[in-house]
Amino acid sequence: MRTDSSPGNLPAREHLPAGSAGTPVLDVVIPVYNEEKDLQPCVMRLHEHLKRTFPYEFRITVADNASTDTTPQVAARLDAEIPEVRSFRLEQKGRGRALRTVWSASDAPILAYMDVDLSTDLNALLPLVAPLISGHSDLAIGSRLARSSRVVRGAKREFISRTYNLILRGSLQARFTDAQCGFKAIRRDVAQVLLPLVEDTGWFFDTEMLVLAERAGLRIHEVPVDWVDDPDSTVHIVKTATDDLKGVWRVGRALATGSLPLDRLARPFGDDPRDRELTDVPKGLARQLVGFCVVGALSTLFYLLLYSGFRTFSGSQVANALALLVSAVANTAANRRLTFGVRGRGGAVRHQAQGLVVFGIGLALTSGSLAALNAATTNPGHSTELAVLIAANLAATVLRFLLFRAWVFPDRRDEPASPVGAVRNPASPTYSTAAPQQYPGQPPYPGQQQYQGHQQYEQFRTEQFHTDQFRAGEAADRTYGDATMQLEAVRPYDDDPNPRNAR
Repeated sequence: MRTDSSPGNLPAREHLPAGSAGTPVLDVVIPVYNEEKDLQPCVMRLHEHLKRTFPYEFRITVADNASTDTTPQVAARLDAEIPEVRSFRLEQKGRGRALRTVWSASDAPILAYMDVDLSTDLNALLPLVAPLISGHSDLAIGSRLARSSRVVRGAKREFISRTYNLILRGSLQARFTDAQCGFKAIRRDVAQVLLPLVEDTGWFFDTEMLVLAERAGLRIHEVPVDWVDDPDSTVHIVKTATDDLKGVWRVGRALATGSLPLDRLARPFGDDPRDRELTDVPKGLARQLVGFCVVGALSTLFYLLLYSGFRTFSGSQVANALALLVSAVANTAANRRLTFGVRGRGGAVRHQAQGLVVFGIGLALTSGSLAALNAATTNPGHSTELAVLIAANLAATVLRFLLFRAWVFPDRRDEPASPVGAVRNPASPTYSTAAPQQYPGQPPYPGQQQYQGHQQYEQFRTEQFHTDQFRAGEAADRTYGDATMQLEAVRPYDDDPNPRNAR
């Protein structure tokens, strides 16, 4: 997604190293609320599966959402008995709040979550995270609606799930097939930049995260899963559906107004250095052509309707000028937003002024065509006028696209970006710049030529995860002590103590 602001700060995806002993590559979060009966069997089964099939170090984190039964005691006992299990207690409910809190504090480069009922077949876990480890994708989701998925559930939940995904496709232009399957994973470097933009703390968290990631151009990998419905699920369908629809409206409005800085999530095109050395290659030309043709076809129909209406009380030249003026303003606005991806109000007046210049060229072509027709025929028919105008508009359309691309909405992605890290202030919708935050003993970034502080840094991250220095409620509700969150890019090698991997 291109905007008029600076390029994103995510580096190109790279294959994650195997990591040193004791450093988990994967952190699987299990959010729970009053799951004293299912928690222990779930963790034991997941732990046994990962021990048997997963080739990297891993961690299982139980995120307790303010349970009122004995769930915290069960989680603490598992934490004490199994080295790969950690427990985390939140004093507020909300699956999205739990995921944001634990993922934000985790040091694992791959972050995942699954529901405690283990409705999804665990054989899909390794295919889920493999594209993230290899650097192929940014997020991965399990899909119950893929053709090769096998699903056992009632007709009511099947209807609700498919209807919800149709709503997402129709309102938010979502292309992923299953937003609410409790089986997802994300790269940590992506999560650190994406999660601060996600507002929901409940069940809509998944959908909002996926929609923003897709709109930002991140790659989402889908894995067909086998899934068996849990008849004892505690999810309140009506309340969840209502909250989801409210979330769809909020996110759709934010995307329409361009208030989200999604360009900060942009990645370089490809991981091959040869791709970055190419010059004078049009970027996004195919997508822009498709968008421009769609907008142009709709604008032509709109223009012809206006012309036919104005022609009933005015001459052909006046009707043509009025119809072309109104349709040109609408065409410029639609191409600005849909074809060339320019968000926000910045430069809108200038773009419309330049669009009027393009309109003047189109007016000259179409008016000249009408003048030539009137000179050749004393009383041309209405259908003949429309045919001449269509031909003239086709010629003007080609010229309009070239002028839009090269002059009105030029590609600004190649402009030099500021080297200062981006910082979000939760107390204000505006964004500022600040120097990257340094933790005690953290190696310098970029470069990472010194690793003597690695052990101190890892100790600090562990303490941060297990003490009250990272307050769950504050992280989820964005009331941070310093009122800022660092959005700097994190590369997979940040925590690798091997000097050969230093960059």
